[in-house]
Amino acid sequence: MRPRVSIIMGIYNCASTLVESLDSIARQTYTDWEMILCDDGSKDDTLKIAREWARRDRRTKVLANERNLGLARTLDRCMAEAGGELLARQDGDDLSEPDRLAKLVAAMDAHPEVAVVSSWVSCFDEKGTWGMVRTKPFPVANDFLSGSPIIHAPCLMRRMPVLAVGGYGAQPWALQVEDVFLWFRLYAAGYRAMNIQEALYRVRDDENARSRRNLRRRINYSIVRWKGFRMLGFPWYKRLWAVRPILVWALPGGLYRRLHRGRLKRQMGRPLPCS
Repeated sequence: MRPRVSIIMGIYNCASTLVESLDSIARQTYTDWEMILCDDGSKDDTLKIAREWARRDRRTKVLANERNLGLARTLDRCMAEAGGELLARQDGDDLSEPDRLAKLVAAMDAHPEVAVVSSWVSCFDEKGTWGMVRTKPFPVANDFLSGSPIIHAPCLMRRMPVLAVGGYGAQPWALQVEDVFLWFRLYAAGYRAMNIQEALYRVRDDENARSRRNLRRRINYSIVRWKGFRMLGFPWYKRLWAVRPILVWALPGGLYRRLHRGRLKRQMGRPLPCS
């Protein structure tokens, strides 16, 4: 029988962190899953490590792109091979808490009206956990104005709605922000999301991660926001908020890092909402 959850993971030059990431999946309390790994033209031992893992765990399937195609096309390829009705994400340098999948699936079952369930995330580097990203429990369209109200890496998605809006796609102007473009299309089609008010996922936010936040990504993010705001029917004056990522990038590097880390540290220190 096909597993209910397919974990899709695009992997690229993450040999030093991949085993630890896969270990966090192997320790899940929820066990009805398969894992589809797709190497996107890595230059290190990522593919070798993935294949060695798959030989030990038959729930894992490894694909390999002949050349680097980017995350969107890599994840679409994973989806084409996946058999589960639910799609979970994981990145090759991040970690899942042991009960992550169990809580995501339970939330999805309790809320049949939503197409995506995500959670808060904690941020860590070589010194340990230093911050947290919190999101609203049931995001509405206006929440996209201040940023993405859904965190991609820890999410669980219903397969059919994602396929209905065309998957991640391969638009060059959505490179590195393909998740936000997917959220816009889902919301424009009438689907909705929810966020578990608990950090079930750990994001590696170190110098390597920060170096990937370049101007090209910021420009793409602004393009996706402009197109997304139009899909959601926002008036012209709200669409002007699309340029916010570029304005933030224009801040001096040291100032941006201090503001970014300070905000996430404050979120980690906030009390949890009452149950």
